[in-house]
Amino acid sequence: MPRSPDVPSPPAIEPRWRERLRQYWRLVRGDRPIGWLLLLWPTWWGLWLAADGLPPLWPLLVFSLGVWLTRSAGCVINDYADRWLDGSVERTRHRPLATGAVSGREALAVFAVLMLVAFALVLTLNRLTIYMSVVGVFLAASYPYLKRYTYLPQVYLGMAFGWGIPMGFAALTGGVPPIAWVLYVANIFWATAYDTWYAMVDREDDIRMGAKSTAILFGDMDLVAQGVLYACMFVALALVGRDAALGLWYWAGLGTALVLVAWEFGLARGRDRDACFRAFLHNNWVGLAIFAGIALDFALRAKVAAA
Repeated sequence: MPRSPDVPSPPAIEPRWRERLRQYWRLVRGDRPIGWLLLLWPTWWGLWLAADGLPPLWPLLVFSLGVWLTRSAGCVINDYADRWLDGSVERTRHRPLATGAVSGREALAVFAVLMLVAFALVLTLNRLTIYMSVVGVFLAASYPYLKRYTYLPQVYLGMAFGWGIPMGFAALTGGVPPIAWVLYVANIFWATAYDTWYAMVDREDDIRMGAKSTAILFGDMDLVAQGVLYACMFVALALVGRDAALGLWYWAGLGTALVLVAWEFGLARGRDRDACFRAFLHNNWVGLAIFAGIALDFALRAKVAAA
């Protein structure tokens, strides 16, 4: 007997395996690529500088995929460490671990798989890079726990997010020259600054729950501190440009990044949650502008050399 058109069809039941994959995709922030991009740009800064232009294809693929894998693993272990906090924070209360859609055991399994795949990729590179990857794993796995004990987890995040810079130099040159460490320090200043915008979104919830961040540490001086952090980042990047003898395109990229950062301050000057979050997201364009300056400068050098 045909169903009456007035009677709604029962909702389709999602297969178990598909529901699990959907939850895991949310767990690794697959639907939010901003974190992956904030790791990718400084990694590419380092690779292009280490290679004096376009790096070899295989190291480029290894580091690009590795960025996605380690960022995803970092999100998982961050949510695992913050199980006590996320359910009480407006922005994070719907994450899979906070709601119970994914168990702690499942999360640790996903973390292990992601890190093992990333490590398998690193094993195709030289010995120094392999050794340095162990430090990268430690930084990624330990970062989430710092917000319980220190007001500077954002600084540690910068150390973790930028570790691809010295690793990239190690993979392509067999060593880590001083310019790599200056670039690494520039990224620490940058990541501390943009993650402070992020922490300003959660500041009231973090204070209530007893978590710590640079946003809480800086207090009413947060915008001044942000100005200092971004200034230090640009000074370090200027030193990189000088030591690498980069030309006009690089300095144009830095100038564009400076304008973009100034726009962030205009956006977040009232410390509104949504505005601070938009300022955080906007740093993707800052990283892209700097990378574009590096890549275009080396491309122009290659064109002139070939002429």
